[in-house]
Amino acid sequence: MTTTLVIRLSSLGDVAITIPVLYSVAEKYPDDHFLLLTKDAWQSLFVNKPSNLTVFSVYTKGKHKGIRGIIRLLCELSSVIQTKEVKSADLHGVIRSYLIDCYFRFRGCRVAVIDKGRKEKRQLVRQKHKIRQPVKTSLDRYRKVFEKLGYDSSLCFTGLFPEKPTKEQIRIGIAPFAKHKGKTYPLEQMEEVVCRLSELPNLQIVLWGSKEESKLLECWAEKYRNVSSAAGRMSLQEELSLMNQMDLMVSMDSANMHLASLVNTPVISIWGATHPYAGFYGFNQDESNAVQTDLLCRPCSIFGNKPCFRGDYACLKQITPEMITDKIKEKMIKYER
Repeated sequence: MTTTLVIRLSSLGDVAITIPVLYSVAEKYPDDHFLLLTKDAWQSLFVNKPSNLTVFSVYTKGKHKGIRGIIRLLCELSSVIQTKEVKSADLHGVIRSYLIDCYFRFRGCRVAVIDKGRKEKRQLVRQKHKIRQPVKTSLDRYRKVFEKLGYDSSLCFTGLFPEKPTKEQIRIGIAPFAKHKGKTYPLEQMEEVVCRLSELPNLQIVLWGSKEESKLLECWAEKYRNVSSAAGRMSLQEELSLMNQMDLMVSMDSANMHLASLVNTPVISIWGATHPYAGFYGFNQDESNAVQTDLLCRPCSIFGNKPCFRGDYACLKQITPEMITDKIKEKMIKYER
């Protein structure tokens, strides 16, 4: 039996994108064992995983921090991996994962490392002589790593849950926050979206957010009818289960877009400084559901973490609440009973 080490230690959204590929490969190769290294916080993301997939918790800010931490991690892995034939699929491509790669190369193991396409992404976001065309998606980059190790990486993943529950009302989830300002739709405009949607019949709206964001969302829930807030009340698995009950999600270019994609919930995604061309669009999502402006300066950032060089965040502010609600109404037609 072969053990394939899979490394992806990054943000929740990046790890979520691995699931369609990782589950597909694991199911096709039931005699191999797949050992995923990822942050402990993301353990509960792996719902209904294949039996030959193990998730190994890495504490990058704790016992596995720094060089000593990596040495400790490698010692732990050596005690866990019992098979002689070992492969390593590096889906992260950073210094920490490179050091792990070096160790397994020294042991004579086969190692494949992700090509992040940094050059193409720089060309996509630079201010002058921008090359505004799609780059390879993260999903395809992950697939390529497994192909280098001799695996068939074609996708057979259909979702984390086998089916959608039946409902009497249409349910829409709204996740108005993102990690960076360049990806966050102005909250006063998002409140207008919530207000407009609350006036529609036969519609229930659920607001998504963290514990720190819950106070504002609870105010919206009290202010508008048919609106409730689930912010700060759920575990990651509970969020996934609730997303599976939604007919539609409204999200930024954030982890929520990717979580909803894993449970086959359509997403109306709002894009500002970032762009679907960078390769981080939701798995199996309809590209026409991206709401964005056609400014020539876009995209100016891959992750949305750079300040707006114009200073006005026009890419987000020029998206009107009507643009979003019109897109939602367009999608709702198929759910009318």
